[in-house]
Amino acid sequence: VHLVESGGGSVQRGGSLRLSCEASGDTDNYYFMTWFRQAPGMEREGVANIGRIGRTNYADSVKGRFTISKDVAKTDSAKKTLYLQMTDLKPEDSGVYYCAADRRPSLNWSGTDRYKFWGQGTQVTVSS
Repeated sequence: VHLVESGGGSVQRGGSLRLSCEASGDTDNYYFMTWFRQAPGMEREGVANIGRIGRTNYADSVKGRFTISKDVAKTDSAKKTLYLQMTDLKPEDSGVYYCAADRRPSLNWSGTDRYKFWGQGTQVTVSS
């Protein structure tokens, strides 16, 4: 599975961004997808997760502000796009955002060790 993130940028507090993650390859099997973020000097943390049928999970810090969703390309079902709509952004939301994919659903969706495929990341900076 190949993952490519985009959509990062710099915004002010209260602003919005929508991140995208283009997924290709064996996406039918590697369908358990999660957005992570990592601030400088901090551990990578799970932000939001979505499973095969669209069930979602969110970190407490982003509930009510972030929405995870996914689309399937009409002409190629193996190509899927994962989104993260972020609103009411705060400086503490800053960091590099990564998408990750695995084939095993789990209640422990935010554990980094379980994901086999990762994107290269996209930077989000929120200024106060």
